[in-house]
Amino acid sequence: MSEPQDPRGPADRGPVDLHLADLDPDDPAYTYTADKPPLPETPEQLRARIPGWGVDLDPADRPSFPRERFDPGLNGAHWRFPERQVQHHPRERSIEHAFVTPVFGTSTPPSGLSGAVRRHAYRYSEGRNAHWLLLVAADRVGALEAALASFASRHPDDPVSETGVLSEPGHHPLRSRRGRSDVRHQVLDPVLVAAPWVAGGVLGYRVVRSAVRGVARSRAR
Repeated sequence: MSEPQDPRGPADRGPVDLHLADLDPDDPAYTYTADKPPLPETPEQLRARIPGWGVDLDPADRPSFPRERFDPGLNGAHWRFPERQVQHHPRERSIEHAFVTPVFGTSTPPSGLSGAVRRHAYRYSEGRNAHWLLLVAADRVGALEAALASFASRHPDDPVSETGVLSEPGHHPLRSRRGRSDVRHQVLDPVLVAAPWVAGGVLGYRVVRSAVRGVARSRAR
Protein backbone atom coordinates (compact mmCIF):
# COMPACT_ATOMS: atom_id res chain seq x y z
CA MET A 1 0.00 0.00 0.00
CA SER A 2 1.40 3.35 -1.02
CA GLU A 3 1.57 5.90 1.76
CA PRO A 4 -0.10 9.27 1.02
CA GLN A 5 1.83 12.46 1.44
CA ASP A 6 0.73 14.17 4.59
CA PRO A 7 0.58 17.96 4.09
CA ARG A 8 0.76 18.62 7.83
CA GLY A 9 3.94 19.35 9.63
CA PRO A 10 5.51 17.24 12.39
CA ALA A 11 3.92 19.44 15.04
CA ASP A 12 0.46 18.52 13.72
CA ARG A 13 1.19 14.83 13.27
CA GLY A 14 2.65 14.38 16.70
CA PRO A 15 5.78 12.53 17.81
CA VAL A 16 4.77 9.22 16.23
CA ASP A 17 4.56 8.09 12.61
CA LEU A 18 0.89 7.49 11.81
CA HIS A 19 1.66 5.49 8.66
CA LEU A 20 3.48 2.56 10.26
CA ALA A 21 2.60 -0.76 8.66
CA ASP A 22 2.66 -2.54 12.00
CA LEU A 23 1.22 -0.34 14.68
CA ASP A 24 2.68 -0.38 18.13
CA PRO A 25 0.31 -0.26 21.14
CA ASP A 26 1.93 3.01 22.13
CA ASP A 27 1.06 4.55 18.74
CA PRO A 28 -2.02 6.84 18.98
CA ALA A 29 -3.35 5.23 15.78
CA TYR A 30 -3.57 1.93 17.67
CA THR A 31 -6.66 3.25 19.44
CA TYR A 32 -8.51 3.45 16.12
CA THR A 33 -7.96 -0.18 15.18
CA ALA A 34 -9.91 -3.30 16.12
CA ASP A 35 -7.15 -4.14 18.61
CA LYS A 36 -7.84 -1.43 21.12
CA PRO A 37 -5.26 -0.80 23.84
CA PRO A 38 -6.11 -1.94 27.35
CA LEU A 39 -7.94 0.48 29.58
CA PRO A 40 -5.81 2.30 32.17
CA GLU A 41 -8.41 1.28 34.76
CA THR A 42 -10.58 -1.78 35.08
CA PRO A 43 -14.29 -1.52 34.16
CA GLU A 44 -15.17 -1.84 37.82
CA GLN A 45 -12.91 1.07 38.76
CA LEU A 46 -14.31 3.22 35.96
CA ARG A 47 -17.90 2.40 36.88
CA ALA A 48 -17.25 3.31 40.51
CA ARG A 49 -15.57 6.59 39.59
CA ILE A 50 -17.78 7.74 36.66
CA PRO A 51 -21.56 7.53 37.14
CA GLY A 52 -23.16 5.76 34.20
CA TRP A 53 -19.92 4.46 32.71
CA GLY A 54 -20.25 1.11 30.97
CA VAL A 55 -24.04 1.25 30.73
CA ASP A 56 -23.88 -0.84 27.55
CA LEU A 57 -20.95 -3.01 28.61
CA ASP A 58 -23.22 -6.03 28.77
CA PRO A 59 -24.03 -7.05 25.16
CA ALA A 60 -27.58 -7.87 26.24
CA ASP A 61 -28.13 -4.17 27.05
CA ARG A 62 -27.24 -3.00 23.53
CA PRO A 63 -29.92 -2.23 20.91
CA SER A 64 -28.14 -4.45 18.37
CA PHE A 65 -28.31 -7.55 20.59
CA PRO A 66 -28.43 -10.41 19.65
CA ARG A 67 -27.50 -9.69 16.01
CA GLU A 68 -24.30 -7.83 16.92
CA ARG A 69 -21.24 -9.74 15.82
CA PHE A 70 -17.65 -8.59 16.26
CA ASP A 71 -15.56 -10.14 13.54
CA PRO A 72 -13.03 -7.74 11.91
CA GLY A 73 -12.33 -10.35 9.25
CA LEU A 74 -15.77 -9.92 7.70
CA ASN A 75 -15.15 -6.40 6.38
CA GLY A 76 -12.52 -7.51 3.85
CA ALA A 77 -10.05 -4.80 4.91
CA HIS A 78 -6.42 -5.55 4.12
CA TRP A 79 -5.06 -3.07 6.66
CA ARG A 80 -5.05 -2.64 10.41
CA PHE A 81 -5.19 1.13 10.07
CA PRO A 82 -6.69 2.68 6.89
CA GLU A 83 -4.78 4.88 4.50
CA ARG A 84 -5.30 8.45 5.57
CA GLN A 85 -7.05 10.98 3.38
CA VAL A 86 -4.83 13.90 2.45
CA GLN A 87 -5.78 17.23 3.99
CA HIS A 88 -5.72 20.02 1.43
CA HIS A 89 -7.33 22.36 3.95
CA PRO A 90 -7.13 22.07 7.75
CA ARG A 91 -10.17 20.38 9.25
CA GLU A 92 -11.60 20.59 12.75
CA ARG A 93 -10.47 18.03 15.28
CA SER A 94 -11.88 17.25 18.70
CA ILE A 95 -9.27 17.53 21.43
CA GLU A 96 -10.30 14.03 22.53
CA HIS A 97 -8.74 12.66 19.33
CA ALA A 98 -5.06 12.41 18.53
CA PHE A 99 -5.60 13.43 14.90
CA VAL A 100 -8.28 13.89 12.26
CA THR A 101 -10.10 10.70 11.35
CA PRO A 102 -8.66 8.84 8.34
CA VAL A 103 -11.66 9.85 6.21
CA PHE A 104 -13.47 13.16 6.53
CA GLY A 105 -15.87 15.35 4.59
CA THR A 106 -14.65 18.09 2.27
CA SER A 107 -17.92 19.40 0.77
CA THR A 108 -18.31 22.30 3.19
CA PRO A 109 -14.95 23.38 4.64
CA PRO A 110 -15.17 26.09 7.32
CA SER A 111 -15.20 29.58 5.88
CA GLY A 112 -16.13 33.10 6.88
CA LEU A 113 -17.33 34.07 10.33
CA SER A 114 -19.17 30.77 10.81
CA GLY A 115 -15.93 28.90 10.12
CA ALA A 116 -14.09 30.98 12.71
CA VAL A 117 -16.77 30.21 15.30
CA ARG A 118 -16.69 26.53 14.39
CA ARG A 119 -12.90 26.31 14.71
CA HIS A 120 -13.09 28.06 18.08
CA ALA A 121 -15.66 25.49 19.27
CA TYR A 122 -13.12 22.71 18.84
CA ARG A 123 -10.88 24.29 21.44
CA TYR A 124 -13.33 22.93 24.01
CA SER A 125 -13.95 19.33 24.96
CA GLU A 126 -17.02 17.57 23.59
CA GLY A 127 -18.08 17.16 27.20
CA ARG A 128 -18.53 20.92 27.65
CA ASN A 129 -21.62 22.91 26.71
CA ALA A 130 -19.46 25.60 25.12
CA HIS A 131 -18.40 23.16 22.40
CA TRP A 132 -21.94 22.37 21.27
CA LEU A 133 -23.41 25.85 21.80
CA LEU A 134 -20.71 27.37 19.62
CA LEU A 135 -21.37 24.77 16.91
CA VAL A 136 -25.09 25.61 16.99
CA ALA A 137 -24.24 29.31 16.77
CA ALA A 138 -21.89 28.60 13.85
CA ASP A 139 -24.72 26.84 12.01
CA ARG A 140 -27.01 29.84 12.48
CA VAL A 141 -24.29 32.24 11.34
CA GLY A 142 -23.62 30.01 8.35
CA ALA A 143 -27.31 30.06 7.40
CA LEU A 144 -27.28 33.86 7.56
CA GLU A 145 -24.13 34.02 5.46
CA ALA A 146 -25.70 31.75 2.84
CA ALA A 147 -28.86 33.86 2.76
CA LEU A 148 -26.90 37.08 2.28
CA ALA A 149 -24.73 35.46 -0.39
CA SER A 150 -27.84 34.35 -2.27
CA PHE A 151 -28.81 37.98 -2.88
CA ALA A 152 -25.65 38.39 -4.91
CA SER A 153 -26.76 35.57 -7.22
CA ARG A 154 -29.45 35.33 -9.88
CA HIS A 155 -31.56 33.11 -7.61
CA PRO A 156 -31.86 34.73 -4.17
CA ASP A 157 -33.52 32.82 -1.35
CA ASP A 158 -37.30 32.96 -1.23
CA PRO A 159 -38.32 32.63 2.44
CA VAL A 160 -41.99 32.10 1.53
CA SER A 161 -41.99 29.35 -1.11
CA GLU A 162 -38.84 27.55 0.10
CA THR A 163 -40.31 26.92 3.55
CA GLY A 164 -43.31 25.10 2.04
CA VAL A 165 -45.85 27.47 3.57
CA LEU A 166 -47.76 27.86 0.30
CA SER A 167 -48.27 24.10 0.01
CA GLU A 168 -49.62 23.68 3.53
CA PRO A 169 -53.32 24.45 2.87
CA GLY A 170 -53.66 21.67 0.29
CA HIS A 171 -51.95 18.92 2.28
CA HIS A 172 -54.03 18.59 5.46
CA PRO A 173 -51.91 20.89 7.66
CA LEU A 174 -53.83 20.11 10.85
CA ARG A 175 -54.78 16.46 10.42
CA SER A 176 -51.27 15.43 9.40
CA ARG A 177 -49.88 16.81 12.66
CA ARG A 178 -52.09 14.93 15.06
CA GLY A 179 -50.42 12.27 17.15
CA ARG A 180 -46.89 13.37 16.31
CA SER A 181 -44.23 13.68 18.99
CA ASP A 182 -43.04 17.10 17.81
CA VAL A 183 -46.34 18.95 18.20
CA ARG A 184 -44.87 21.47 20.62
CA HIS A 185 -41.91 22.09 18.38
CA GLN A 186 -44.18 22.86 15.43
CA VAL A 187 -45.27 26.06 17.12
CA LEU A 188 -41.67 27.23 17.20
CA ASP A 189 -40.89 26.40 13.57
CA PRO A 190 -42.57 29.50 12.07
CA VAL A 191 -40.81 31.70 14.61
CA LEU A 192 -37.40 30.17 13.95
CA VAL A 193 -37.85 30.43 10.19
CA ALA A 194 -39.55 33.82 9.97
CA ALA A 195 -37.87 35.70 12.81
CA PRO A 196 -34.48 36.18 11.08
CA TRP A 197 -36.17 37.46 7.92
CA VAL A 198 -38.46 39.80 9.86
CA ALA A 199 -35.56 41.08 11.93
CA GLY A 200 -33.47 41.57 8.79
CA GLY A 201 -36.33 43.40 7.08
CA VAL A 202 -36.87 45.70 10.03
CA LEU A 203 -33.15 46.42 10.28
CA GLY A 204 -32.91 47.06 6.55
CA TYR A 205 -35.92 49.38 6.67
CA ARG A 206 -34.44 51.40 9.50
CA VAL A 207 -31.09 51.70 7.75
CA VAL A 208 -32.73 52.90 4.53
CA ARG A 209 -35.02 55.29 6.41
CA SER A 210 -32.09 56.74 8.32
CA ALA A 211 -30.15 57.19 5.09
CA VAL A 212 -33.10 58.89 3.36
CA ARG A 213 -33.61 61.24 6.29
CA GLY A 214 -29.93 62.07 6.32
CA VAL A 215 -30.01 62.97 2.62
CA ALA A 216 -33.16 65.07 3.10
CA ARG A 217 -31.59 66.99 5.96
CA SER A 218 -28.43 67.69 4.00
CA ARG A 219 -30.45 69.04 1.09
CA ALA A 220 -32.57 71.20 3.43
CA ARG A 221 -29.47 72.91 4.66
